[in-house]
Amino acid sequence: MRIRMMMLALAGAGTAAWSGTALAADPGDPERGETLFKRCVACHSFEPNGRNKAGPRLHGLFGRKAGTVSDYKYSPALKDSALVWTPDTVDALFAKGPEEVVPGSKMPLQVMSNPKDRADLIAFLRKVTAE
Repeated sequence: MRIRMMMLALAGAGTAAWSGTALAADPGDPERGETLFKRCVACHSFEPNGRNKAGPRLHGLFGRKAGTVSDYKYSPALKDSALVWTPDTVDALFAKGPEEVVPGSKMPLQVMSNPKDRADLIAFLRKVTAE
């Protein structure tokens, strides 16, 4: 129940929940974010018809309910969560780590403690995953 409430809060509260983060003040540098994304390419693609790897393709990420890329096998924790991917929930994922945001997720621990790094990565993802 606690997990479900946390996911609903993250999904429903949107910007208000994370307005104190770097995202509120820093729109991010997508070019620098592209460099940071190189750490992610082993597990994710972002092209419209990109293949799933160890993680799902990210095309259409923002606004999508977590766990819904149809041809990817998600952990039950992520598939059953109410999480919706927004810049703020992605920021939370990397600020706190996947296990804090969605306990039981199979995503390996990935924490970016630098708010500027997170803002830059999100700026890049917004640019390349848009539908």
